[in-house]
Amino acid sequence: MRSRFDSQLALLNTKLIQMGALCEEAISKAAKALEAGDPALAETVKPLEGEIDQMERDIETLCLKLLLQQQPVARDLRQISAAMKIITDMERIGDQAADIAEIIRACLAQGYVPEDVGHIREMAAEVIKMVTESVDSYVQKDTVRAKLVIAHDDIVDQCFDRVKQVLIGSIAANPDCGEHALDLLMIDKYLERIGDHAVNIAEWVIFAVTGEHKGEAL
Repeated sequence: MRSRFDSQLALLNTKLIQMGALCEEAISKAAKALEAGDPALAETVKPLEGEIDQMERDIETLCLKLLLQQQPVARDLRQISAAMKIITDMERIGDQAADIAEIIRACLAQGYVPEDVGHIREMAAEVIKMVTESVDSYVQKDTVRAKLVIAHDDIVDQCFDRVKQVLIGSIAANPDCGEHALDLLMIDKYLERIGDHAVNIAEWVIFAVTGEHKGEAL
């Protein structure tokens, strides 16, 4: 019985890794679409959001089966409960990546192609790193890595502040571009929120291992 339970836990880990990889791909494609001014690439993010949503449902079903059929002990119960929380955050990450792609698509449809988005690309790379590390820390039951993800959020917040200041400067220099600068600021804000969700995931990892939880970011 225990060997079957362990194999199902291993399957749960595999599915979480796959879901995390889809989130990373969605963020990466959205960022590349912005940098390249490529509406076709932006369009590819929406189907990924659908795959992420489906994986959330699949993993939730697996977790419920483990809870109902296997009657897990305390640590296993925390691991499964944490997984159910984690997939909610990953689903929201998928939503926010899709929102970024939609903003990009709308800007490009209006003929606006951002010229200097290197700072946003860098921020996207930082949040992808956080998502990857947070999911890996769950699979490895590694609270040290989870705590590094939480600490890394300060870097993403600093990126957000830098991008915000650049965009404020752009609006001051050219008020006619104010609407599109606000679009870029929204993209920046969505990336910052993705970082917050990665922090949530890391906090649930710590809960799964130790039983302690500080609470989700709002």
